[in-house]
Amino acid sequence: RLIQQSTESPVTPADLIKNVYSFEFLDLPQKAAAKESTIEQKLLDHLQEFLQEMGHGFCLEGRQKRILIGQEYYFVDVVFYHRILKCHVLIELKVGDFTYADAGQLTTYLNYFKAKMTEPGDNPPIGILLVTNKDEALAEYATPSGMDQQMFISTYAVQLPTKEQLQQFLAGELRRCES
Repeated sequence: RLIQQSTESPVTPADLIKNVYSFEFLDLPQKAAAKESTIEQKLLDHLQEFLQEMGHGFCLEGRQKRILIGQEYYFVDVVFYHRILKCHVLIELKVGDFTYADAGQLTTYLNYFKAKMTEPGDNPPIGILLVTNKDEALAEYATPSGMDQQMFISTYAVQLPTKEQLQQFLAGELRRCES
């Protein structure tokens, strides 16, 4: 979606984060998407296309960003700094359906970045959890209260859906709207 920036209303994270991302440019067969590291490497191999899919304002800060929490190291898949929102954007890539553990992991990273990495003038960090499928009800309850503007659960696809898949989806949506 195209973002029109207005001087009258501030840009919010919700204005810039997509619900669905298409990584078809990776040219990966669906079965090759079974490993997070494969998709992550392919995304960075195609950095220009990845940044274009993410949208305007994303600046790459690091991959597998190592952070120390207590006595243990953790690794954030991809870290961006968003120059318009003036905040870090943490991306966790998951191969598979959304789980509440994924939300807990990203919440931990967001809390760490807010406490340790935010500079004066920065806004709180934003997290994007990229999953292949999400249950909206689970996502609603697994996302911490008050973080609705800081954590986004988006889906991605490495291949566009087939005509039959689109027809099934549309038929299901029409049935849902009619009831």
